[in-house]
Amino acid sequence: MSWKRENRKGVTFIELLTVVVIIGLLSVFALPRMARNKEKASIATMESDLRNLATAEESYYYNNSIYTIDQIALNITLSAGNTLVINEATPAGWSATISHTPAVTQNCYLFHGSATPVGSSTTEGVIDCS
Repeated sequence: MSWKRENRKGVTFIELLTVVVIIGLLSVFALPRMARNKEKASIATMESDLRNLATAEESYYYNNSIYTIDQIALNITLSAGNTLVINEATPAGWSATISHTPAVTQNCYLFHGSATPVGSSTTEGVIDCS
């Protein structure tokens, strides 16, 4: 009996199984990387919102000679998913914390002037995420 492959159409089960295994292995390596990229993007939006807050606080201070915790008065718009808390605002400085839920477990912190540093922030005007 001879096996002729003349009229063979389609793929064998082994070929299909091999392709599925290769795709599975590729996804095992790709999914964690995509999750890290999503987290990095969320942290970037938090940092951007804190920079926007710093600009808004300085503008408010220029007009009123005091910093504020009133986000409506600052007229800032946060990125989707970000939650901002202005911890302290005095004539001498301000501090803020921002978080992004549920994608990121880290918070970002920023303080200015003589405000009490928050979170892991230790240098005035430098955003720190931890």
